[in-house]
Amino acid sequence: MEKIVTDTNIKEVLASAPVVLVDFWAVWCGPCRALGPVVEEIASEFEGKIVVGKCNVDEAQDISMEYGIRSIPTIIFFKNGEPVDKTIGLVPKEEIVKRINSLL
Repeated sequence: MEKIVTDTNIKEVLASAPVVLVDFWAVWCGPCRALGPVVEEIASEFEGKIVVGKCNVDEAQDISMEYGIRSIPTIIFFKNGEPVDKTIGLVPKEEIVKRINSLL
């Protein structure tokens, strides 16, 4: 289950697990829509191990600016609340899983 990440709950989401993945996306972004089902699969497969968040950049502009989101989709991997890795663009599921496993 993915959590919706907003400007007001970002700190709470990042504190909810040692490893948190946040998918920065927008409704109008084709590659974001293509990556969406992959992120959902990862959320299911890693349930109980990590938290997966979705952040709509149009609705959460403060977070997007804070983390320097210039291209979407961007996935930022957080460990203990700090950003430690990131992918930009339509990345294969295997690559995302590899990065998650390296943080667990």
